[in-house]
Amino acid sequence: MKRFLLMLPLILMLTSVSAGAHDKVEDPRLCQQCGMDRTVFAHSRMFIFYADGTQVGTCSLNCTVNELKEHKEKKPKSLLVADYFSKKLIDARRATWVIGGSKKGVMTATPKWAFAGRDDALRFIAANGGRLASFDEALNLAEKE
Repeated sequence: MKRFLLMLPLILMLTSVSAGAHDKVEDPRLCQQCGMDRTVFAHSRMFIFYADGTQVGTCSLNCTVNELKEHKEKKPKSLLVADYFSKKLIDARRATWVIGGSKKGVMTATPKWAFAGRDDALRFIAANGGRLASFDEALNLAEKE
């Protein structure tokens, strides 16, 4: 028992290190629009790939909209967004979006969340409220904010 108690701090330290490593996201670490830490907002982050080969990482749909407005001369080739639950990047246009609900949004008064599947979006709605939406609807709402 004494050995276990002596080893406990080491076990706890290793557990916290591995938990932190799991939360890492691709570069850039900071949102290129507002400067917020994209690791903290891994569940809402986005990534823009432009046709000219440049890339931009943001913390949210709203910062993505601001980036696109500032660089109208660039053509986006693809937009990726984090799946709310897994935090893996998915195609933003193919994602199932939820607008509204009780979870506080990122850089917005009206939350907008992306999900890889409809079932996950419905599970989120059952727990937090909100409604299903398309990418175009979420994008249009973000553009009006």
